[in-house]
Amino acid sequence: MTTTPANLRTLVAACAAITVFGFAFGMTYPLLSLILESRGVSSDMIGINSAMMPLGILLFSSVIPVAARRFGARNVAISAALVSGFIILGYKVFDNLAAWFLIRLLQGMSISTLFVLSESWIVGSAGDHNRGKIVAIYSSVLSGSFGAGPLLVGFIGIEGWLPFVLGAAVVFIGAIPFFFIREETTSAPEEARPSGIFDFAPKAPVLLVAVGIFAIFDAATLSLFPVYGMKNGLDISTSANILTVLIIGNVFLQLPIGWLCDRFPHRYILTGCALTTSLLLLFIPFTINSDLKWPLLIIIGTTGYGVYTVSLTSLGDRFKGLELVNGSAAFAIMWGFGALFGSVSGGWTMLGFGPHGLPVSLALIYFILVLALIWREQ
Repeated sequence: MTTTPANLRTLVAACAAITVFGFAFGMTYPLLSLILESRGVSSDMIGINSAMMPLGILLFSSVIPVAARRFGARNVAISAALVSGFIILGYKVFDNLAAWFLIRLLQGMSISTLFVLSESWIVGSAGDHNRGKIVAIYSSVLSGSFGAGPLLVGFIGIEGWLPFVLGAAVVFIGAIPFFFIREETTSAPEEARPSGIFDFAPKAPVLLVAVGIFAIFDAATLSLFPVYGMKNGLDISTSANILTVLIIGNVFLQLPIGWLCDRFPHRYILTGCALTTSLLLLFIPFTINSDLKWPLLIIIGTTGYGVYTVSLTSLGDRFKGLELVNGSAAFAIMWGFGALFGSVSGGWTMLGFGPHGLPVSLALIYFILVLALIWREQ
């Protein structure tokens, strides 16, 4: 399949839409974590509260293919976008920890819808010979918007209505590009039907495991890396920027990974990304209070997030139509499982082993992925 002008329009619209949602999503995680930390909430409770979002993803992702088939993927995405904007305002309207558990659960449901459908549009509209590079560009755009969220928190702070109003406004704007999506890009043969993760898992077990392990890293860093910085004596601005710099590697250096995906077996690139991430995370405790942390974080972001770039490229190479939406939904469910574990276990490791338990535990998780990939080859 080649990338036609109509497919290109879909790619541009999906990237434009996912950019603003990534911004809002990337801002919400550190914003809420820093607010709770400033109120004296413990690290493990912050992690548990953060886990409500991936729990929402778990509960709703299997519904997305069914809803997309019945109501149209574009209509479902627009509805989810509007709900997401009002949910962000809801954090300030119901400004207490108990309410945030429910609100984050609902946000996970709406966010999962946006990402599942956008990713299926991206990988489905990309040409077979350039899919790795296009997915890498998508990952870079998404990560750039993710990184802008924590950066903005560092600039405007965590007080008042401004962060929440700005986040909601950006999400509402992000609904506009969805009107330019071609609905037929998610169509499927008549015999194809929505399926659950248990139906899809035997078709791509390694990809799902890789996504789950990546999600542990993703959620733990998004929800707890700013807290990790503060517990090591860094101020709020620098702590928020730790997350931004981690994401910079994904913004600027995913294209080489996509280029490699188009030319070499994906399992080799996946193993290299996981091993590099595991080794470099072990150096973070020794460099967190020096400038050496910045280049390390860039490389960790490149290879750590690169695991998802490779997995998503493989998904697009192997599946089409509604089966691709099913695969994207299965990815979201695995992300939900991993993120749920990552948010909770990250807080537990910091509480039980001190702040440095966070990067060390993430290093061990990525090394498990390396071992799993080696075992799969034997």
